[in-house]
Amino acid sequence: MKDFHQSSKQVKSDLKVLEEVLLWFDQLNRPSIPKKVWLQCQLALAEGFTNAVRHAHKGLPTNISVDLEVTIFPQHLELRIWDHGPPFDLEQWLQAHEHKIDASAGGGRGLAILQQIADQLSYTRTDDNRNCLLLVKHY
Repeated sequence: MKDFHQSSKQVKSDLKVLEEVLLWFDQLNRPSIPKKVWLQCQLALAEGFTNAVRHAHKGLPTNISVDLEVTIFPQHLELRIWDHGPPFDLEQWLQAHEHKIDASAGGGRGLAILQQIADQLSYTRTDDNRNCLLLVKHY
């Protein structure tokens, strides 16, 4: 018997599908996941998806997909978001902007929010020339 639940979804690179993404995610909720953790992961998914569409896929056609995957283990959740954008050094960006996040700004806080939520956060280039945002959250 497997001790995890995994689900994946492929969507267009369009902010109009964010509601569809969040509805899909809500169907994966488990009673074993604390509500606060679930809401944080929901926010992380929204931020990660929005960043993929707005930044990684900027200037690309909306038919370019964003691939989503959630794996729920007994003690933690893993969220992966793949995009087709250019390589991006997340670690360098986080270090450079560590103390420069404007809480009153209308945008530009997504990566900082992801960093605050995540127990582990990475953004790596894959062999198929995509990027994978991985967020791990323990509970």
